[in-house]
Amino acid sequence: MKKLPLYLMIMVLSLSIFPSTINAAEKNPTAITANTKEIPAEVTVMYNRLEEIKAMDKSSMNFSEKKALRKEVRAINATLRSSNNGVYLSVGAIIIIILLLILLL
Repeated sequence: MKKLPLYLMIMVLSLSIFPSTINAAEKNPTAITANTKEIPAEVTVMYNRLEEIKAMDKSSMNFSEKKALRKEVRAINATLRSSNNGVYLSVGAIIIIILLLILLL
């Protein structure tokens, strides 16, 4: 019976090693377009621009052009991510929630 708290502590610590975030957003943007009924026009424009950038032939570009494209993709992704208003839980918050559940139950 004394080993149960030890095993629980090892389990919690082993789960906290891997970084995890829980996103309310979908990972695949095409799945979002298929599931929602009404998509704002600016979001559609951003998705189309991302698809254009993915389809580009980047082998003939120089370093500064590639860098500008990377910055543009990061900016578009950040805008799309912030517009979803997802719920993010840190690893510390998950550990505290699990410990509270263990203590209360």
